[in-house]
Amino acid sequence: REPMIYLDYVSTTPLNKEVNQMYQSLLNDYFANADSLYSLGLQTSSLMEKSRSLIAQMLNVKPTEIIFTSGASESNNTAIKGCAFQYQNRGKHIITTAIEHSSVYNTCLQLRDVFGFDVDFISVDQNGHIDLDELKNKIRDDTILISIMYVNNEIGSIQPIDKIRELILNMNPKIKLHVDMVQALGKIPVDLSLVDMASFSAHKIYGLKGSGVLYKKESTTLVPLICGGQQENNLRGGTSNTATHIMFAKTLRLALENQEQKFQHVHALNQYVRNELMREKDIVINSPIENCSPYILSFSAIGYKPEVILHALEAKECYVSTKSTCSSHKNDVSRTLAAMGVDDAIAKSAIRISFSHLTTQEEIDEFLYHLQTILKTIKKQR
Repeated sequence: REPMIYLDYVSTTPLNKEVNQMYQSLLNDYFANADSLYSLGLQTSSLMEKSRSLIAQMLNVKPTEIIFTSGASESNNTAIKGCAFQYQNRGKHIITTAIEHSSVYNTCLQLRDVFGFDVDFISVDQNGHIDLDELKNKIRDDTILISIMYVNNEIGSIQPIDKIRELILNMNPKIKLHVDMVQALGKIPVDLSLVDMASFSAHKIYGLKGSGVLYKKESTTLVPLICGGQQENNLRGGTSNTATHIMFAKTLRLALENQEQKFQHVHALNQYVRNELMREKDIVINSPIENCSPYILSFSAIGYKPEVILHALEAKECYVSTKSTCSSHKNDVSRTLAAMGVDDAIAKSAIRISFSHLTTQEEIDEFLYHLQTILKTIKKQR
C-alpha cells in the first residue's frame, strides 16, 4: 500500500501527537466545570486561564483580550455581528471584500439582508489583492467596521493590513478593523497592534477541531451572540470547553516554533511545484507570485473537470481540493477566482494544493508524476 500524500493542509491539518496525548489526559483528569467553586473546578479554571495568558503572551496582547470560541467561523461571526450591533447607533455601514471566507461573507450578507446594514464588497485585482483606492473611496462617516482577511484561503494572496490601518487612521479612526488571520497564524508573522479584532482556528495549525480564538482589543465592545453565564467575560455563555481551550496554548506554541525555518522549507517546495507546473501546456497558475503565502497554490488544468482530476489523484492516495472546502458542495465557480476576473474556463477548472512543513520533496515528486500521468490519460471536456 502506498503511503498517503496529503496536500490539503489549508482545509485541515493532522492533530499533533503531543496535543493529542495531553488532551486525552485532560479529558480524564480535569472534567470539572470551570465555574464551580470547589478545588477541582478551580484547578480546571486556572489551567484554562494559564492557557489564555500564554496565548496572550505569544501574540503580544493582554489575557483579557483573548476570547475562546468554537473555531474561526464563530470568531468571525462574533466579531462582525457583535461589532455591528454594538456600534449601529454610529452608523450601519460595513466594508468587506469580494473574496472573504464564507463565514465572513455570509455574515455580512445576513447583516445586510436581515438587519438592514449597508455593506460594500471591495473588488480585487487579477492577483487577488484589494484595491486600496476603492477602499479609500468607500470609507464614509457612518462606516463602523472593515473586515478583510489577511491571507486568502483559496489562492494565498496577502492583503496589506498595515496600509488598511493607515487609511482608517487618516480617514475615520473610529472604524473598527477585523481581520480573519486563520491562514496566517503559524505561517507568517502577525501583528495584532494593527487590528481591533482577529480570528484564529486551532485545526489549521495541527490542533483540535471545534477550537478557536477571537482577539478583541480592550477598547472594542461587542454585543454577545450567545447569552448565558459569565463565561468569556460575559461574551459567550455556555459551560467552558476547558480541555479544548487549554490545548490552544500548546498548539500555538508548537505552531510558532521555528516558523521561519518551516516557511523557507515550504517556500522552496512551492517554487519547485510552480516551475514544474509551468511546463504543462494546459496548466495556468492562479496564485500570484508577489504578496502570496507559499503554503497555498491554486492552479487550473484548462479543459479538464477538476473533480475528475481530484478523484483520479485520490485513487493514488493523493489528496488535493477544488475551491474552498467550505463551499465545495455548491456547483458554481469559486467566488475568489470570479472576483479576480479570471476567465471562466480557468475558474471552472481550479485545483488547490496546500503545503506543510511536514510535506517532503518525495511526496511532491510523486504528486507531480501522478498529475502528469492523469492529464495524459483522462479526456478533456468538449
